[in-house]
Amino acid sequence: MRIHDSKYDCGKKPQRKKKGNEKDRFRWTQAWQKKREEIKQRDKYLCQICIRNLYDTFKQYNYIDLEVHHAESLEDAFDKRLDNDNLITICERHHELAEKGDIPLKVILDIIKEQEAQ
Repeated sequence: MRIHDSKYDCGKKPQRKKKGNEKDRFRWTQAWQKKREEIKQRDKYLCQICIRNLYDTFKQYNYIDLEVHHAESLEDAFDKRLDNDNLITICERHHELAEKGDIPLKVILDIIKEQEAQ
């Protein structure tokens, strides 16, 4: 049941507000989805901190809750967002430590260099 003719103009619909910023929108791009998978493959689907028994590792061959971490954050180096030498596969726990700065950037970059050299 229609309330009025389909040609009747009800007026302007409210504008949809764009949610998120450039960083948030990037995380949904196909380029990021593809790069994230590529980095996980490079790192053999293992947390690269756990496999080296660093920073309170509880399981050396950890393939659970993996995430791809930007060594230099998107806020600081958005232009490096898809660079292999800025990305590493780590577990959720180590990702939190890395984000807080409890895992030094130099350690992460050294591991990435090792992975890229293989």
